Amino acid sequence: MMIEIRRHGRGGQGARTASRILSIAALKKGYHIQSFPTFGPERMGAPIEAYNRISDEKIEIHSGVYEPDHVIVLDDTLLGSVDVLRGLKPNGTLTVNTPKSPEEIRKELNVPEGIKIGTINATRLALEILGRPITNTAMIGARAKVSGVLPLDVIIEAIKEVFPPNVAEKNVELIKRAYEEVRV
Repeated sequence: MMIEIRRHGRGGQGARTASRILSIAALKKGYHIQSFPTFGPERMGAPIEAYNRISDEKIEIHSGVYEPDHVIVLDDTLLGSVDVLRGLKPNGTLTVNTPKSPEEIRKELNVPEGIKIGTINATRLALEILGRPITNTAMIGARAKVSGVLPLDVIIEAIKEVFPPNVAEKNVELIKRAYEEVRV
């Protein structure tokens, strides 16, 4: 079993950190992992992609992720300029930070029927809980519910390893709220 995940975001939104957190959580469950970003000029606000591979066997692929099982979009302004569905497997999942419903996203992007869609207004939640529009951890919680790849408790353990206690506490709250509020 190998799962490939692609995140779309903008520089400074935490896509790379989200990839790292997911890798730590997968490692805790005994999986083999890869986590890496790709981006053009490194600047705040520029489109970036971050990837994960999670497998129960040694990963011997050392290339980009071209046919992801799961796609996560941290910033819905990318929907008009980036092909977020590129290569997404027919039975994959798409999780988008947007106030729109899954049905609206399906229609807007012409998403094939076999793909499961989850939407959440992660920006609103992040502003409410963190006081900043950093959506990466909210999207981790939403993706956990939509894809079911890793259990929430293991992801929360990883959060506590990555962030200092006061920051981790708020991000754990954000993850839990996103997990509960994501629409599928």
